[in-house]
Amino acid sequence: MLDDKDSLSLHEACGLFGVYDNDGLDVARLTYLGLYAVQHRGQEGCGIAVNNEGDIHGHKGLGLVPDVFSDRVLDRLTGKMAVGHTRYSTTGANTVENCQPLIVNYKNSRVALAHNGNLVNASLLRHELEDKGAVFQTSTDSEVIANLIFRYRLQFTSIEEVLTETIRTIQGSFAIVMLTPKRLIGIRDPMGIRPLCIGRLDNSYILASETCALDSVGAKVIRDVEPGEIVLIGENGIESIRVSDLPRRLCVFEHIYFARPDSFIDGASVYHARLEAGRRLAKEHPVEADLVIGVPDSGLTAAIGFSRESGIPYGEGFIKNRYVGRSFIQPQQSQRELSVRIKLNALRNEVRGKRLVMIDDSIVRGTTSRNIVQILKDAGATEVHMRISSPPVMYPCHFGIDIPSRSQLIAASHSVEEIRNFLGADSLGYLSVGGLVESPKSLPNHGFCTGCFTGTYPMAVPEEADKLVMEHAGHRPSRACAALDEE
Repeated sequence: MLDDKDSLSLHEACGLFGVYDNDGLDVARLTYLGLYAVQHRGQEGCGIAVNNEGDIHGHKGLGLVPDVFSDRVLDRLTGKMAVGHTRYSTTGANTVENCQPLIVNYKNSRVALAHNGNLVNASLLRHELEDKGAVFQTSTDSEVIANLIFRYRLQFTSIEEVLTETIRTIQGSFAIVMLTPKRLIGIRDPMGIRPLCIGRLDNSYILASETCALDSVGAKVIRDVEPGEIVLIGENGIESIRVSDLPRRLCVFEHIYFARPDSFIDGASVYHARLEAGRRLAKEHPVEADLVIGVPDSGLTAAIGFSRESGIPYGEGFIKNRYVGRSFIQPQQSQRELSVRIKLNALRNEVRGKRLVMIDDSIVRGTTSRNIVQILKDAGATEVHMRISSPPVMYPCHFGIDIPSRSQLIAASHSVEEIRNFLGADSLGYLSVGGLVESPKSLPNHGFCTGCFTGTYPMAVPEEADKLVMEHAGHRPSRACAALDEE
């Protein structure tokens, strides 16, 4: 899906990377490279924390990885372990205070924590913690996790007990990578809604949101962290604790849009899942046309699958301006359509006089899709048949996708025919829920969270999602969490 703030397109979850060094590696620069590989999961801010013989410190800031880190900054981030984070704000505003990793002080020691996901009981837990004397300096649900760890550390003697109790308390989606004075730790929520994997680089170990990050640093994939599992990496290698054993409910949007196509999640190739989704889409919604094209970038692979199944030739219909970032200043309301045209332009000689099948991964509000259809017709396409490689998005997501309200979703209040008419497309077809969940070729008995399509969630959720819910409460600054130093 073309990223466009005016269209309320879906935003990625956060990206995680961690390393435990047994080979004399430059852990800060290795983490820097790993964060580059998961930059697609969050572009608002990033950070790296390192453990240098028990002294945990770091650096964070707003912006992309190369904007926040310089050689001078990386030179002073030395140690045996590191964790890194790229952020998109699913809970809390986009401020430097909300960037991660967070560093928590306890008992003359420190823990660094980086979190990908969204807690559905964060506000309730925060109020309970405040009633017991806790104060907060950020508005993120990640700091709720940090404060729980701080609290339980006063009650239990081992970090294993602390983390087990924390997992049993928090609800929602979470993949966590953290540093203690002696270990690198990875945690995945009991349903595995958010991904996390383990890799090995010679004698060193790596944790990452996606396998593409392991590939980027030359590491080999060992396995995925299992749902409800705590992985502790230290001098004795890898230790594992399984806290729960619930049915898997991986967010299916990882395969539709979030993850990089070259990643594997829970044993399934993201690229082949998107190919299969396109193939099934061609079976469910056939059409007579001259050319199949995809909307860059996440619609391209499904378009190839549609082409192979239908026999309609695949081609390029668009050129994407890759130098227009997420901070692009939107034109005035009267010129909104220009923001799409600056980011995307049709190849006129390829589309002129042709009946087109245009593949995209999803439709949120529909304004960007309508502008893209118009771009193709202005370039001379005789017909534009729109095919979507996922079902209609009809419900909010509470687990890390920025869909806060049904009122912002065109499919929640309009029929497929009404949406087609609004888009100006000649026909419109969505992939079925059944076709979608069967597209990833994965492990046996694999399940998915499809709540944003069906309204059926794997756990109790609030009536509406609000990523600024803890901003509204007017919370006070905290001394419980020590901020990373910024420059």
